[in-house]
Parts: sequence; C-alpha cells; structure tokens
Amino acid sequence: SKEICEANETVMCPMCERNCTLQKLNESCIYAKVTHLFDNGGTVFFAIFMAIWATVFLEFWKRRRAVLTYDWDLIDWEDEEEELRPQFEAKYSQVERVNPITGKPEPFQPFPDKLSRLMVSVSGIFFMISLVLTAVFAVVVYRLVAMEQFASFKWYFIKKYWQFATSGTGVCINFMIIMSLNVVYEKVAYLLTDLEHPRTESEWENSFALKMFLFQFVNLNSSIFYIAFFLGRFAGRPGKYNKLFNRWRLEECHPSGCLIDLCLQMGVIMVLKQMWNNFMELGYPLLQNWWSRRKMKRRGQSMENKISLPQWEKDWNLQPMNLHGLMDEYLEMVLQFGFTTIFVAAFPLAPLLALLNNIIEIRLDAYKFVTQWRRPMPARATDIGIWYGILEGIGVLAVITNAFVIAITSDYIPRFVYAYKYGPCTDQGYRQEKCLKGYVNSSLSVFDLSELGMGYSGYCRYRDYRAPPWSSTPYEFTLQFWHVLAARLAFIIVFEHLVFGIKSFIAYLIPDIPKDLCDRMRREKYLVQEMMYEAELEHLQRERKKNGKQYHHEWP
Repeated sequence: SKEICEANETVMCPMCERNCTLQKLNESCIYAKVTHLFDNGGTVFFAIFMAIWATVFLEFWKRRRAVLTYDWDLIDWEDEEEELRPQFEAKYSQVERVNPITGKPEPFQPFPDKLSRLMVSVSGIFFMISLVLTAVFAVVVYRLVAMEQFASFKWYFIKKYWQFATSGTGVCINFMIIMSLNVVYEKVAYLLTDLEHPRTESEWENSFALKMFLFQFVNLNSSIFYIAFFLGRFAGRPGKYNKLFNRWRLEECHPSGCLIDLCLQMGVIMVLKQMWNNFMELGYPLLQNWWSRRKMKRRGQSMENKISLPQWEKDWNLQPMNLHGLMDEYLEMVLQFGFTTIFVAAFPLAPLLALLNNIIEIRLDAYKFVTQWRRPMPARATDIGIWYGILEGIGVLAVITNAFVIAITSDYIPRFVYAYKYGPCTDQGYRQEKCLKGYVNSSLSVFDLSELGMGYSGYCRYRDYRAPPWSSTPYEFTLQFWHVLAARLAFIIVFEHLVFGIKSFIAYLIPDIPKDLCDRMRREKYLVQEMMYEAELEHLQRERKKNGKQYHHEWP
C-alpha cells in the first residue's frame, strides 16, 4: 500500500472504453490501505482458525444435543412413532403394505410414483436456481452499463469514484432482487414439497428446509461468488478486451485488487439482511397486532371490554406462529453461519457482525415469543433434523472457498512468489519489509497507449504479468505468471489437505457424548437390568412356592 500511495508518476490504463481518463496509481491509495487490513499474512491463519472453530462448534453442539435428548427422555424415541401426514394417508389410502416395525397395514407410496414426483421437484429446484443466475447476470450487465455512465457523470465526486458508485449501486440493486426472489422461493418450495407427498411431518420439514436453504443460499451468495472468482478474470488486456455482446467491455478489478469489491458486497448484503430480518421478526407482528386492535375498536369494543377479556382470548388475538414453526429461525442462523465461515478471508468482520446481531436478536425473539405471538404447539424431536448435515456441508465448503479466495482473489500468493523468487532478497532469506520492495512495479505490465487510437501517447500500466510491447513476444504471459499460477494451485492443495486433516483430527478427539452423561446412561441401563433380574427372580420363586418346590435364593 505504501508503494501504491507514493506512485504519483505511474499512469494506469483507462478502465472503460469511452469516458474514462488516465489515472495515476496513487489515486487508489485509500483502497490499497483498506485492502491491506484483511489481505495480509494473518489472513491465512485466520481462515484456518475459523475452519477449526466451525468444527469445534459442531462437535460441541453434538455433545449439547446428547444432553438435551437425555434430559427430555428422547434417547429411545424413534421417528417410526410419528403419525402419518393426513395428506399422505388421503393420497395413498388405496395402496397399503405392512409396516415392518409395527406389523400393521398402512398407506404406501409406490417407488415409481415417488421417483417421478422427486424428478419434478428436482427440475423445479434447478429452474429456480437458473432464475437466480439470470438475476445475477442482469446485475452484471447493469454494472457494465453504469460503469460508462458514472465515469462521465456531472458530479465530480461520483466521476472521481465511479468504481465505488458502480459497486455500491450494484450491491443495493442485487439486495432488492434477493429479497424479492425470496418471497417467490418460499411459495415454490411449499408447492414442490407438497407435490412430493412426504410420509411424516419430519420428512416434510426436512424436504422443505433443504429447498429453502438451496434457494436462499444460491440467491445470497451467487453474486459474491461472481465477484470473488470471475470479476476481472476474463476481461482481457488493453487493446484486446473481451466484450459482452460485442458492445460492453467486461469489468476489471480495481488497481488495488478485487478484494475491496468482495468486502463491500458481503458487508452491505449481510448488514441489510440482518436489519430486514429483525424488522420482519418483530416489526411486522407489532404492526399486525396494532391493526387487529384497531379493527376491534372499529367494531365498537371499548377499552373497558378489552381489559375485561379473559387471558386466553387476549392470547388468541395475537399473531399465530408460522406454519413451519422454527424453520425461519433455523434458516437465518444457518445462512449466517455460512456468511461467517465461507468468505471469512475476504470479510473478517462477518463474525463480529453476527455476534452483535445475535445479542440483539436473542432479546427481540424473547419479546416476540412472549408478547406478539401465540404460544407455539410443542413437538418432540431428537435433533435439529437436516440442518446439522447442512452445517457440516457449509463447513466443508468454507475450507474450499477460503483456499480459493486466498489463492486467487487476494494478492497473498503473488507477493509470496515475488518475495522468494523475484524480490531484492531472493538469496538472502525471507524478510517481509525489504523483500517486497518493488512488488507493485513487478505486478503491473506495460502497454503502448498509441495502440488504443484515442490520441494518447506514451505508456500505461495494467494489472497482469505480460511481456512489454518492445519485447520479441509482446503481451504474452511471462514466466512470473506461470510461477504465480503454479504457486496458487499448490497453495490450494496444501491448504485444503492441511485444514481438512486438522478438522478430522479434532472431530476424532472430541467425543459426541460427554463422559458423565455416558456413565449415567450406562448406570441407568444397569439398574434396569437389575430390576428385570429381581422381578424375574421373584416371579420364579412364587412359582416354586406355588408348586411346592424347595425355595432357594440363588438364580434357578
């Protein structure tokens, strides 16, 4: 960042076709300083720490689940004890088979029917995911069009920071599309789940939860994945840029890197979504209850009559709980878990924002359940269902994603290669401050401005590892490019294997059931066996007395 801030003589190539002017490299000084806060050597260790934290979190949740299951006497409770859904019984009442557990006949769904319904459901899921990708493509097109417009804007501030304006407006539009599509997704998920005709209520909830997670996860993270791994990767080079529909030039990364765009995208989406969720969880029931009280007043009921109402009637006037119970609460926490782990290398503030949000939301949820909602109907469950498997999948995806973010999106690997292979202290050992001197100049290639045909002369710089125009192979990739590429691939492989090995080792070390709980369960099992032994012994002794046989205290 120091070299960027002092590069007042380095001219960067225009970043758009018509309205962009030549800029000095030091004009991106602020972006470079902000990027350095989370694009440094500590990023790797922080990503490893978060991957380990996710594993420890899930392992200790398994221990907590075992304690809760024991305290609520659900150790031996099986899903087979669940009743069939009325919709399932009505649909398949004509087809019956004997339940292998109970030995009683019950409605049965034939396999061909189940498979055909499942295929229709999967097709619907893929269609909705393709709709999400279409929305992301529309936002990308907007960014390409807005880039040219903001670069020629009348206001000096917007014209100077046109990249920030493009990213900021693109994020806001993307967030509005996300929230709009979420409403559609919930209705589609209901429709597809009912089409499958699940056998029990837990099967219906698991199927619905998986669809809602897939829809919202892709909806929230598709634009983030685009910025992290595709933005600026296929833009081309000066004089030979790739264009969308042969009209709009593809967007490039900022001179200080793409990580600042990724951080902005994640920060805005995470903060706005948390604010919106808190409003919908508390503000919406408050407004509904206020409206219902207002309607009661219009019907002629006075405040005196309202005060004299019995408590159960006051409770009935509150808002009913969602039909799918705690589904929204689980979904919100699982998506938040993804935000705090998947791209934590690019946005280290995500865990802090999640912590602050949860501290506030705990009290908001308490107030909502006690004062705004009717008392929910209780239901037995031995675990959190499919959500645990989803959390484990997010933990695995987080390791892979952070490895690619550090290797591809950040400048950690190019700096590492420069310090060891091309820096001023290549043969003198690795010293961070001295060995990176000249890195910025090494990471910028040279382009002849006269080739643009825009009236410019001289040379400009752009982010890439290509040969200069005066070389024998102008604008071809240099050896340093291939060294950086090989180092990136090697880092991804080493990082993933190392972190997965640590995660597996920690998961092996932490038992799923606490030792004291295990001892209590074994003690109970022993006492039950003793009681059965004593009861059987007493029964046999009574039989011997009745038959006139000799009485003995030992086992017969």
